[in-house]
Amino acid sequence: MPELIKRFAQNTAGRDFAVGDIHGCFTKLQQALGGMGFDPAVDRLFSVGDLVDRGPECEHVLDWLDKPWFHPVRGNHDDYVCRYDSCDLGNWLINGGGWFLSLNGDEQAEYAVQFRELPIAIELETDGGQVGIVHADCPFPTWAQMVDELTNPESQKRLKLVKNTCMWSRKRMEEDDESGVPDLRALVVGHTPLPNGPVKLGNVLHIDTAGWHPSGRFTLLDLHTLEPVCR
Repeated sequence: MPELIKRFAQNTAGRDFAVGDIHGCFTKLQQALGGMGFDPAVDRLFSVGDLVDRGPECEHVLDWLDKPWFHPVRGNHDDYVCRYDSCDLGNWLINGGGWFLSLNGDEQAEYAVQFRELPIAIELETDGGQVGIVHADCPFPTWAQMVDELTNPESQKRLKLVKNTCMWSRKRMEEDDESGVPDLRALVVGHTPLPNGPVKLGNVLHIDTAGWHPSGRFTLLDLHTLEPVCR
């Protein structure tokens, strides 16, 4: 059973960054990392998910998953890969899944095996406190409750609902909800494209600035200062 929550100790040797939705634009992401002096020997990059679909380099994702400094959570588009044999293929195709549907059966199975290892959430220790990362939202009043729901679900049906909400919900953004997540220093999410720049609601930082779009730019968030260093 894959871990639904992955935990990382504080990086005492280098820097930690989070990046918004990538959507198969890995060359553009690498250029952004180069522009801020990312050092793969000591730095780490955490991703809010949606690694594939829409962009031209989706098949490069397995190379990125092999990088020891790259740590993504599962986004709703990544979850299509996990469920490729049971999801709505027509809906996926409309939303950029053509690259996957063009692969042969063995290739599809290999992608699915690796994507099923992606966690729903990441916990990261920083010198200012614990930072959480999910794709879309923490759907509970506290991070601790979400962790409990993911690790001790009352049923598989309940677990599926919680996972889907973590990957799909835009409720906080739609309601302009600034209540935050009180038992975290910050929660970092993507999912909602924000072409005008990152948005902070309470201590929830929305960083999908549409780097995958021709007119968008990747936001790289310093997880120690919680300030964007590239956007």
